[in-house]
Amino acid sequence: MPPLSTDHNAKVTQPPVQGFFASFFQTLTDVFKDKGIVLMLIIAPIIYGFFYPWPYSSEVVNHVPVGIVDKDNSDLSRTIVRYASASPQLDTKRFLDEQSAKEAIWADEIAGYMVIPSGLEQNVLSGKAASVSVLGNGGYFLLNKNVQMGFLKAVSTVSAGVKIKKSVAQGTYAPTAAQNAQAVPLQIVPLYNQTEGYGAYVVPAVSIIILQQTLLMATAMLIGTWYEQRRHQTSISGWLGRITALSTLSFLIGCFYYGWAFELHHYPRGQNMLGSLLFLLLFCPAVATLGCLLGLWFRQRERSMQILIFSSLPMFFVSGYPWPADQLPTFLQIVRWFIPTTPAINTSVQLNQMGASISQVATGFYALAALWMLYFALLMWLRWYNAPKRRQVS
Repeated sequence: MPPLSTDHNAKVTQPPVQGFFASFFQTLTDVFKDKGIVLMLIIAPIIYGFFYPWPYSSEVVNHVPVGIVDKDNSDLSRTIVRYASASPQLDTKRFLDEQSAKEAIWADEIAGYMVIPSGLEQNVLSGKAASVSVLGNGGYFLLNKNVQMGFLKAVSTVSAGVKIKKSVAQGTYAPTAAQNAQAVPLQIVPLYNQTEGYGAYVVPAVSIIILQQTLLMATAMLIGTWYEQRRHQTSISGWLGRITALSTLSFLIGCFYYGWAFELHHYPRGQNMLGSLLFLLLFCPAVATLGCLLGLWFRQRERSMQILIFSSLPMFFVSGYPWPADQLPTFLQIVRWFIPTTPAINTSVQLNQMGASISQVATGFYALAALWMLYFALLMWLRWYNAPKRRQVS
């Protein structure tokens, strides 16, 4: 890994204050001269674009190992076992008793099991209440959902068949009996993520976190380096030039995600590409400005990396994407709006994956614009605050 620090013993001088374009090109030059910044700002997000979605390539969890304890050993119970075994969601294994199935869960050999009680078929034929039990490992909610849904589909299919046979035996016409087996037909159609894949759900959101954190850390590291070299001071237009240069590089990486990475992994994409590009034009400057503010506050190159590297997960969890925002503690519901990813993740997903119009996500755009103005105002205040100290040192 390339070194993340520069030679602190080098002679440093305060350069003349630069304008917008001079700062813009100087920033680009400094970025590409610094291997650590190039690694963080450009190479890292590209590598993430290739390898982060890879573990989720199968999208849907299938062939979950489960157990079946058949205490009835009847034609009906064997039919249920056969339908469960045919489910692509489940990979079934027979157990002689429930204790053996529990021990298999404890040994992490299965994710759950179904118990078919004795007398099931007799109760069904006599019209008595009958049920089977499904027990899953609630410690792994994704597998537990598959265990429940796989067994539910198998048992529901067999139950519908039993109901049809009873109706036919009572003289009902077979097609009519099949139609009446489900009085209100239920049709489930997933929107935006038609495969219901886990990767298509999580990767587009995490990609915004990746863009933010790589730009944030790279910018703070660069400003920290300039502070150590006493090159951090510039005019307001000079700061705007720096922010624009860093934002341009991150904008291109964002286009790489929208235009190629999502295409490579066949995620829902491109529903409102113009809106997505406008989103990046707001998001990247907001994050770059926050990075400049933090870099000027930390004052050291390494400190930026040490502090910001641990902030990714908390920022993601308070964004409202993996967990409903209204279920968060009140304090976090307020604090989260000071982080760019809070409006950015949902705005990006709604534009690129769902095809929302710009007017429908206007709140996210307004929030990003307000954050940029807040960060820039704080940056200018910190620039002014540090100016007397710079004069005393010189």
